[in-house]
Amino acid sequence: MTGAAAVHLLVAVPALAAAALLVGAVVHALGTRTVPTRLAGPTALCAALSLLSTFGVPATGVSPGTTRAAWSLAESGLLLVLIAAVARWSPRRAAGTALPGAALAVAAWPVPLVDGGVLERTGAAVFWLLPALGAIATGLVPRRAARRHRDAVAEARRAQRLLLSRDLHDFVAHDVSGIVVQAQAARFVATNDPGQAVLALERIERAGLSALAAMDRTVAMLHGEDAPAPAEPPPGLDQLPSLVDRFGQAQGIDVQLRCEPDVVAALSREAGAAAHRIVVEALTNVRRHAPDASRVDVRFSRTPAAVRLQVVNDRPRRPSPGRSLPRSRGGGGLGLTALTEHATALGGTLTAGPLTGGGWRLTAELPTTDRPDRPDRPHDADRPHDADRPPHMDHTDRTHHPKGTT
Repeated sequence: MTGAAAVHLLVAVPALAAAALLVGAVVHALGTRTVPTRLAGPTALCAALSLLSTFGVPATGVSPGTTRAAWSLAESGLLLVLIAAVARWSPRRAAGTALPGAALAVAAWPVPLVDGGVLERTGAAVFWLLPALGAIATGLVPRRAARRHRDAVAEARRAQRLLLSRDLHDFVAHDVSGIVVQAQAARFVATNDPGQAVLALERIERAGLSALAAMDRTVAMLHGEDAPAPAEPPPGLDQLPSLVDRFGQAQGIDVQLRCEPDVVAALSREAGAAAHRIVVEALTNVRRHAPDASRVDVRFSRTPAAVRLQVVNDRPRRPSPGRSLPRSRGGGGLGLTALTEHATALGGTLTAGPLTGGGWRLTAELPTTDRPDRPDRPHDADRPHDADRPPHMDHTDRTHHPKGTT
């Protein structure tokens, strides 16, 4: 092999290596139907060969003079494609190692071929650095878009898990704790009053069916869009009277529900569902922490820009053996913290704390649909009007007295 042939071969090797790498990556991607993620190392090797050819082979050793320029131009075009692929799919650390050398190889190829001083050669290098930066940007833009998409999917999944956990805590835990209370009561009265034990078993059955319905809704949400819609919508204000009745019968507590006639019409569907959850959580906390309270007041009232919900229980009487629920090892659920976040997301507030003379008060304010600073919601037009509301929610006072009281 003559010296000229050897020089031609050294000039062509980087371009041939880059072409072989690119063809191999395409064939592998088509065969495995996967993206090329291991191009950083081979691309860095091609860049090293290019720099060696650029500065190691004398510019005057190739004849004719355009041959070297043609090989170097082809080599730079192939490197630009590899740079874009590395920036798009290679791991971040590997890409950060390979990309600077590859960009330098693209920018440096015309330097030995330029006739002139340092300024001319620097200008040529800067000019060819621009395509290398463009190739990096071509790979990084869809990479960042894909990462944002993955982050959005992960956040949506996290929000879905939080919603499911809230459903389980707010509804299922309420019904299950009621089942435990009824089972405890049935155990104490079964011997002396079998009739009361039968009534307790009936209430256990209703609470179990309610818990199953809540779990069905949760499972339907887990199944996604292809799952059939749940048979019943999530509980709202129209189910509060039955909820209060069941709680009063199970606990033997005087429970009063006061709801002004215009409250239901003032709340959106989301706010109504949130109000139901808040009442469920408040009653569950009474059952857990103050089972010997004698009275619970659940009151809805209007303010100029919101609906105020207050749930107040008085100071518990002398504790009775076996009335309190056993605490789980987990030490509680999301409860009021999650409901506070939910109320805040709707534009409202939620606070809770002890009363001076004993007892506990929970106060929530939920925005109304006719609030001046609240934008119209598309589905508010579909909300049932007064004529469509359940009749029992038109009463301003709904009271359950425990057995044996007046």
